[in-house]
Amino acid sequence: MGYNDIKFDDTELLYMIPAGVYKKGELCALLKDHPEVQFVSFVGIDLRGNDTDEKIPIGNFLEDFDNYMDGGIQTDGSSVVLPGIATLNDGKVDFIADSSVNWFVDYNYEHIDSKTGCPVGTLRIPSFLVHNGRKVDSRSILQKAVNNFKDEILRLLRDNPEAASRLGISPDDISEITLTAATELEFWVKTPGDKAEIEELSVSQVLQEQYWKRTKGNVRTALEKSLLLLERYGLKPEMGHKEVGGVKAKIDGDGKFTHIMEQLEIDWKYSHALQAADNELFARILIKETFRRHGLEVTFMAKPIEGVAGSGEHTHVNATAKLKNGKKVNLFAPQDPRVDFLNPIGWGALMGLLKNYEVVSP
Repeated sequence: MGYNDIKFDDTELLYMIPAGVYKKGELCALLKDHPEVQFVSFVGIDLRGNDTDEKIPIGNFLEDFDNYMDGGIQTDGSSVVLPGIATLNDGKVDFIADSSVNWFVDYNYEHIDSKTGCPVGTLRIPSFLVHNGRKVDSRSILQKAVNNFKDEILRLLRDNPEAASRLGISPDDISEITLTAATELEFWVKTPGDKAEIEELSVSQVLQEQYWKRTKGNVRTALEKSLLLLERYGLKPEMGHKEVGGVKAKIDGDGKFTHIMEQLEIDWKYSHALQAADNELFARILIKETFRRHGLEVTFMAKPIEGVAGSGEHTHVNATAKLKNGKKVNLFAPQDPRVDFLNPIGWGALMGLLKNYEVVSP
């Protein structure tokens, strides 16, 4: 029986546990009410961007909830990339769950539980990697950068009242600084094992034969299913479309498409910086698995084919000041968009990105 032959009510599955909604007892009750969730995985991101994955039976997790949430899982450091940090004689690394972000349930649609009739799910809990009491992972670096940005912006506005006055606010009116981000995920999709001619890809790119054209066959099905799944997980997808790269597929004797080589893009709604990074990671897993179930191979590599369009992925960032009266002020927007593209803070942010480009985008 193939994936498309499996029948279950996917609207009844638990897809996401939102941050800050459930207390311990309520969370445990929720998981007991969803027996399709049979495993838990604490997800730490090492300094090379690798995400950890382990299978903890849900019963063990619920029985020892507090211990698991507060560093009950460790690795010896050999399974994560932390150069110069976790060494052979000092390798213990703890996983500390992050309750400030959403938790997603990753379903194995090729493993249907006989009791529930549903795919088996693994609750992925984003976590920090801690070595000798210090957070040493990629998520913690992002968290520190965000906190530093907030502190520096507040200091800047307090030390330079004229900058705040240009925004029409007083530094004393600010209750919170928020940094948000959004990504445009580009990727190549192809029939496994096939290779397209570079000349053919280049000509198609110059003539823009693929850009925003209609998707067909299993590419269309996988794209549509990916968008629907992203909606179920609360990522609020905004669009999916063909990008500039690719060539026309061929049709076999059964009317099915073969020799597929296309570039696609999927976008979803922005979020605060750490959540946006978690969303990106899970979206990549979801999209890659969805296309694989339809016989297609996906790569998110920046330049998988030399000489033709790469997958650059635009990253959007914005900063807002939430005032004590509830109003939100864009910290990058000019007073008059007909005169300037950005205000002084916005120009400073842009110059900072350019100055540190090699670190921001290695």
